[in-house]
Formats: sequence, structure tokens, C-alpha cells
Amino acid sequence: MKKDDQKPQFSRRDFVKSGAAGVGGMAAALASLDPKQLEAAEPPKRWDKVADVVVVGSGAAGLPAAISAAENGATVILIEQNYDIGGHAIQSGGAMALGGGSKNQKKWGVEDSPEKWYTDLINWHDYRFSDREIVWAFAQESAATLDWLVEKGGVTLRDTKPGNPDGGPATTPRAQGPVLAGWDGNAGGISPTGSNGTALMRPLEATARKMGVQILLEHSLTDVYRQGEFTGRVVGIRATTKGKPVTIQARRGIVIATGGHTSNVIFRRAYDPRLTEEYQVVGEPYSLQTGDGELAGVRVGAALWGAANQTNDTRARTHVMEKPVLIGNQFGYLRPGTRSTDDLVKSPVFSRFRATGLAVKDFQNVIHVNMAGVRFVNEEATGWTWWNACMAPNAKTPPGANGGGPIWAIFDAEGATREEWVCKPPYVDLDGWFFSADTLEELARKVTCRYQKEPLPSDALAAAVRRYNSFVDAGKDGDFGKTSPKFKIQTAPFYAAWSTPCAHDCLSGLRINGRAQAIDWSGAVIPGLYSAGESAGGFMQHGLAKCLTFGRIAGREAARGTART
Repeated sequence: MKKDDQKPQFSRRDFVKSGAAGVGGMAAALASLDPKQLEAAEPPKRWDKVADVVVVGSGAAGLPAAISAAENGATVILIEQNYDIGGHAIQSGGAMALGGGSKNQKKWGVEDSPEKWYTDLINWHDYRFSDREIVWAFAQESAATLDWLVEKGGVTLRDTKPGNPDGGPATTPRAQGPVLAGWDGNAGGISPTGSNGTALMRPLEATARKMGVQILLEHSLTDVYRQGEFTGRVVGIRATTKGKPVTIQARRGIVIATGGHTSNVIFRRAYDPRLTEEYQVVGEPYSLQTGDGELAGVRVGAALWGAANQTNDTRARTHVMEKPVLIGNQFGYLRPGTRSTDDLVKSPVFSRFRATGLAVKDFQNVIHVNMAGVRFVNEEATGWTWWNACMAPNAKTPPGANGGGPIWAIFDAEGATREEWVCKPPYVDLDGWFFSADTLEELARKVTCRYQKEPLPSDALAAAVRRYNSFVDAGKDGDFGKTSPKFKIQTAPFYAAWSTPCAHDCLSGLRINGRAQAIDWSGAVIPGLYSAGESAGGFMQHGLAKCLTFGRIAGREAARGTART
């Protein structure tokens, strides 16, 4: 691993102009971005397209925003940087933690209220860092949003009692999932990864189009235009499509729903310097979270919010980072769950992720070693216990460098048999993400890739395996406390599979209020600018619920804004 690249700094004048002066470490980190990324653009004299409301992003916040705006009488243009809609949401499990007394909860005899939902959220320790104005607005609008998704959005819920939300307080059943008639549940033309988020996003897309929303695919946001020097309202956006610029006037409002910044290595390191380039992103390669919406907002004066939520070491289940569900491929979390991945070869983006990966059923069958070839963690560990160990410096980390480097799952032929793995394409990617050899020493020499600049030290890897095998004999892991190690690594061929943590949730972003209005560094509303989903900060909730709710709020409020000609 090389020492961190030095990024250009921008001048004090540009720093002040960005609206970020005086906010400490976060502003300093943003200052390391290209200066041109932090300069507000002048509005054009003529526009290429015009709508009442412009929505940026077609995920779990963007499509509800577009539908809500159209429902409230606005003409709507939605732009999406990908070739198709859905973002991360279409690749999600589809579960929606929307409670507070929805019709579906009442149907199943679940007693709930906005007040109870709010109290549960602010008292659960993971949520103590959330902005309570945002949480209160969410709790008030949560049940209505679920009802609206069914009655207006075209979404069909599973005919089962709600369950406990993933990553939230398990006090009241509030999570429910969608179903989609006519879909077999596998990857294919309408579903990039065969994830149940398809059953949510495809009906929302159909509803948006039916309501007259103009969806412009392969359009990437570059700028938000604002009148005056951080004093006026926002009036439109600039995007690029196939290398050509397009300007779109927004007569009433703009909704930034671009999905966060996890794919932007420099931006994400503003929150946690350890998150260097080796950490891949859940949702890629179908959907990128480039931070373009947040950067565009910052350029016109918007503040960032909820920075602590991105790095808090919480005791409860969290999804800031993710232990790979799949190993031996670049993108270790192609969809939630551990069901068979065979159908992923039918994905329209299979050529991008190149391998379906090997789903680990039992971590007794592997050991984890770092880029120095050293075992460093209990492989059964989860959450920050595992992530922090992965990102810690090791014997191969140069002085001054950040990040922990690649993590490799080491196993043998017997382990592969127990897991029922097929250790060849299309299940594994032989181009730098999966290696095999007849000896551990030979295996170590083979392990090189973009992020593993030097092969694993063969003596260190062999020593790690010998020591682990001795723990199997003893029935006790004397280093990291793995539960009664069961299986030795001793039968050729031996394997090394990419098993490096993935970045997942984006829990910080643009500051908004309870009406989803963007707020500047002085605490004032930026007229006409709204944000929702993972591009908005202030709410440490995992999953779709906050995206759907604030998307609906943002679209409604933008449509009700004062029209400008």
C-alpha cells in the first residue's frame, strides 16, 4: 500500500466562498477536493429544459419525490446517472421500517403511534446522535408514507404480519416487504441483482411515468444554480449526458436524492480517513454513490450534517460497513441474503461484476489474513469488532499510510467441499480477486492485485496456518477467541479469496429540516433546495424507510414552492 496521495488545497478565498469556513475538520477535509468542485456556477441566460420540480436521482428517495411532486400539481423532470432506474434501492432486500400506525399495522393488530415510534428511535442508543427534528418529522409521516406507497405508488405488500426492523429498535413490528406479480425473483432484465427491492422500485417507476414524470437516464449532475452569492433561491441544474451539457430550469424546486458519497474515496475519507480505495461499495457496480449531489449542494452554500453517525462504533447492528456476504469477487455484497447466486450470471450488469462470488455459510471453514499474511481477528466476529481489526495498521502498512489493506479468506480443498463451493468462474474472479495453489508458499507468491502491491509473505502465511491448526488440535483459539476451531487448513489445493470490508450505509450528508429543505452553514433555509435519502444527513437509520419518507416530503414541499418564470 502506498502512502496517501497528496490532494491540492484550495485558497482561503475559495474556502470562504464554499460556505464551509469555520466548521472545523469536516470543512478542512472538503478543502482537499479539487477547487473547481467547490465553486458555484452562474445560472445560464437560456435553459435547455424547464420543469416546476427537478429531481436528481431515481432511487428510494428520488422516485417518491417525483411522484409526490407530480401528485401536487408540478411538472417534473427526473435525471439519473445510470442507464436504468433504482439506484441502491433496487438491489436492497426491500424491507421498509415504516411504522407509527399504518393501515398495514392495524390490519395485523399491531398497536403503534407516531409518538411511540419517535420515542423508540430517540431512546435506542444507535439513534442518540440523530437530529430530533428529522426523527420527529419521520415518525409523523412514516405511517402515511407506507399507506401512500400502496395507494398512490402502486406497491403491493406481502400478506404477512410486519416484522422487526433490521438495524432499528425491535420494540414494535414495523418492517414490511413488497411483492411484484409476474417476477420470478431472479436477476435479469428488470432486476440487476435479483434483489427484492425490485418489487418496490419497478412499481414506483411505472407510477412516475404514468403521472407524466420525464425520466432522463444517463444524465449526471454537475451543478446547482443559485441566484445571488449564497443569498437567493436555487433556479435549476446543469447535467451532462454523453459528454454534452444540459441545463434544466426548476421553477419551484430541486430535490437532491443522489444517494450519498460512499463511492467517492476522497469525500468518504472526510468522515473516516481509514476508508481508502481498497474498500469496495455495496451497490456497485450497478449504482455509484459519487457525492455529486452533496458537492453541488455545498457549492451553493448547503451545510453538511450528522458527521458523527458515519463513524460511531455502536453496539447494535449497523451497516456503515459490511462484512462481505460473498468472497472471491470484487464486489462482496451483490445482494442481501445468502441464497444461491447462480442467477446472477443473467444480470444485465454481470460483465461489470464478473463473478457471482462464494457465499460463506460457516466461518469455521476459513481464516482471515491481512496483506502481511497475518491472522488478525476472530473470523466469526461482526460489526465494528471485525471492521476495526480489518482497517488497523499491520506489518505491511507504510508509516503515515491509512487503511488496512486487502483482507484474504484462506481455506483448503476440504473447506471448499464443506461449503459446496465451485472454485472457478463464474463463481470467482481469477483476475486479482481469487487465487489457488498446491502449497501455501506458492499461494502466497500468487496473491497480488491492484490493492495488494506485493505478494503475501510466504513465511507469514504458512506460520498463520500452522498456528491456527494448533488451535484446532487444542480446541481453543488462543489468539482471538474463535469458538472451538473445528477444521485444519491442510489439504491442497489452497485458496485465497478477496474478503475485504465494503462501505454500505451513508448516514451523513446535506443538512435538512423536517420539511426536507436544505439548510446553509448559518442555519438558514436555502430557498427551493431540498434533499432526501442518503444524500441528506441527520438521521442514523439504516434502510429504505427514511429515504421513502423524506423523498415524499421533499417532492410535496418542492411542488408547493413559489413558482418562478
